Amino acid sequence: MTSTLPTRPVPVPPRTWSAVLFDLDGTIVDSEAEITRSLAHTFASMGVPVPDAETLRSYVGPPLLDSLRMTAGFTDADAWEALNVYRDHYDVHLLSSPVFPGVAGVLERLHAAGVPLALATSKPESMAREVLEHNDLAKYFTVIAGASEDEERSTKADVVREALARLRALGIDTADAVMVGDRGYDTLGALANDVPTIMVEWGYGSPAEAGDAYAVVHSADQLRGLLLG
Repeated sequence: MTSTLPTRPVPVPPRTWSAVLFDLDGTIVDSEAEITRSLAHTFASMGVPVPDAETLRSYVGPPLLDSLRMTAGFTDADAWEALNVYRDHYDVHLLSSPVFPGVAGVLERLHAAGVPLALATSKPESMAREVLEHNDLAKYFTVIAGASEDEERSTKADVVREALARLRALGIDTADAVMVGDRGYDTLGALANDVPTIMVEWGYGSPAEAGDAYAVVHSADQLRGLLLG
């Protein structure tokens, strides 16, 4: 299901970005069905009622361990148990998520233009890399940063910070970097690192999450125009 975010006019002329950071779920791949199916399995396995579809959808994007604690109300121990149940189930379906139409072309064009790309996702980094490699997209990314397996690095702010640090370690200028994402978590995490965010309408965000975004785009063509001119 696609949300309807209020589209803002694309700035003219577009800015020249020194690097572009991308979210994964809801931005590059449409993973909602696989994630919510694994969440439903997790809740059932933990012996608690399975939330409705809208609530399950709200788990897509934010760090899952935090959501299991704060939204589901699990204790720390139960949240870790649930996270492991989820990962075991989701790992089987990990590669079923399709790439959103037009996004691969945007990544290809950015790469061909010499714009450094970084992935910044709250999904475990090993899983994120596997998804990109399966879809033949890893070749476009200079840096692939995600949550650490122990969840010590899991918030979007921490992941964006890590992605920027890895880019800088390679001598890449990040002074005019931009984040591309679909949730308010992407915007807030990027802003914590002084990075503006372009929000995409085809993801899982709501209109209320677009308030702090630099711009909102409704199509891959519009995103390409904003990033490349």
